[in-house]
Amino acid sequence: MLVAAAVCPCPPLLVPEVAAGATPELAQLRNACSDAISVLAAARPDRLIVLGPTAAHADGRYPSGAVGSFRNFGVDLTVRLATGLDTDLVTGHGARSTERGTRSHAGADTEHGTGSATGHGASHDRAGTGHGAEPDTELGERGAAEPGTGPGVAQAARRELPLSLATGSWLLGRARWSAAPAEGVGVAESLTTDRCTLLGRELAASAGRVALLVSGDGSARRTLKAPGYFDERAAGFDAEAARALGAADTDALTALPASLAHELLASGRAPWQVLAGAGNGAGLRGELLYDEAPYGVGYFVATWS
Repeated sequence: MLVAAAVCPCPPLLVPEVAAGATPELAQLRNACSDAISVLAAARPDRLIVLGPTAAHADGRYPSGAVGSFRNFGVDLTVRLATGLDTDLVTGHGARSTERGTRSHAGADTEHGTGSATGHGASHDRAGTGHGAEPDTELGERGAAEPGTGPGVAQAARRELPLSLATGSWLLGRARWSAAPAEGVGVAESLTTDRCTLLGRELAASAGRVALLVSGDGSARRTLKAPGYFDERAAGFDAEAARALGAADTDALTALPASLAHELLASGRAPWQVLAGAGNGAGLRGELLYDEAPYGVGYFVATWS
């Protein structure tokens, strides 16, 4: 059953080596993400599952230890999904500065960054956007097998983590995650609401104590300079999403219109609806830790516990 969840955005600019310059709002966002992850650790889960929006070709399972990178942003930085051991979570050029910037659950952020990498989920995946694509058969047709099992695991281990899961893995490394092995599930941005909630129920039932790290962004059309330009509907959509995430309102998350989310470039819709399926009936309480739109993209951090 689901015992805790943390909701975080997944732009690559969360990673200081990708971001350039200094913006205080990003330090606040990173700290909020670390605070949210500490709630997951306090719940003492048996299993941590990292969810993130992906293009349809990249959805499915990614086992503990799967590797991702930020090479497409000119940074020689490799991350891997945590195995439950606090070792070698972040490697490569810049790892030392990341370690200096890493804060423990009670520590303080010491590094800041900014940049043009305001990626919103699968739209900055290695193979392009996931908007409008059909889900692949592994998740879209059959639902999700238990993470870490089944015939697709060996193939999944060879796949590089999509950007959303790589960013989630970086957040876990920054928080020195060691509470439980972490596995990844890429969620196609086009996955229907019914299949999202079904996937969530299956993931919640996959272990006695399941925690979710749910990656995804709000609308990327909040301002004129946003990646998707301005849409007057974006603020209202994001306000309802933030309210629902902060209140652990599974019904409201389920009701978010997939078509509108697609038009507003809100990559978090599908992972949030997986969370809604997992959290339905779990009796968890929510708290909203962060709700801002730097660079015209809605970023939310919330906890359910």
